[in-house]
Amino acid sequence: MPSRLAASLQALFVTFLWATSWVLIKIGLKDLPALTFAGLRYTLAFLCLLPFALRPPGHATWRSLTRKQWRDLIVLGLLLYTVTQGAQFLGLAYLPAVTVSLLLNLTTVVVTLLGIVWLAERPTALQWVGVALSVAGVLTFFYPVALPAAQWFGLSVVGVGVLGNAVSASLGRRVNRDSGLSPLIITTVSMGFGAVALLAAGVITQGWPRLSPLNLIFIGWLAVVNTAFAFTLWNHTQRTLTALESSILNSTMLIQIPVLAWLFLGEPVTPQKIVGMAVAGVGALVVQVRQLK
Repeated sequence: MPSRLAASLQALFVTFLWATSWVLIKIGLKDLPALTFAGLRYTLAFLCLLPFALRPPGHATWRSLTRKQWRDLIVLGLLLYTVTQGAQFLGLAYLPAVTVSLLLNLTTVVVTLLGIVWLAERPTALQWVGVALSVAGVLTFFYPVALPAAQWFGLSVVGVGVLGNAVSASLGRRVNRDSGLSPLIITTVSMGFGAVALLAAGVITQGWPRLSPLNLIFIGWLAVVNTAFAFTLWNHTQRTLTALESSILNSTMLIQIPVLAWLFLGEPVTPQKIVGMAVAGVGALVVQVRQLK
């Protein structure tokens, strides 16, 4: 088991890889249709993970999966990959990377609000403060609201992605907690169903793209390094880091993505947007800190 410092550095490296994904996706979207692009990434990542999941004792687990476990993993895959990742890629086709990052950061807040309806869990006073801060941060970021029609469509798509991400987060926690399955099996099975469905939706609605050598490099890197390798390393760090420590390290992406988008995509980041992102990030962290205690 790695030391806490080593695990923290590894987790921070993973968040950097995930942050670079946003830049690579934005560049790739100039040539590739969004849903097909996303489907190719996650289908290839699934194929990379599959041989490891089929090795002993994993192959025996596949045969012992119950009908309920199959159902949960299929629903998790459709929500986490088909809906959430499809919405992220499609949103990035219409919105700046910084905007999509900010909106997806609201997932924790949505999870808290859904808990009121589904789990009868009343947020604490501090959590309500976190929700208010997150909303205030988003309003600050977008003020004054004057967006073209294309960006309104992008906001709607990302909103669906935030909801899908929130529901899949709740389901994913239950599956990982109660199923007794290894993270590798959960990731591989759910990703397989979600990725194939996402690729099918992309091919049906957007067609099969002409893949240039550069496109293949982007898809391969995103699938092998930023997905299969990164998720495996992230799961490895979870053996040492607490959920709170992982959450804090993961939240650094809200800082990394705007910097990378400014450096490589030329997306402007005004002082007002920086303040909005900071306030929203603090709000989401406050909500999550209370959840993880």
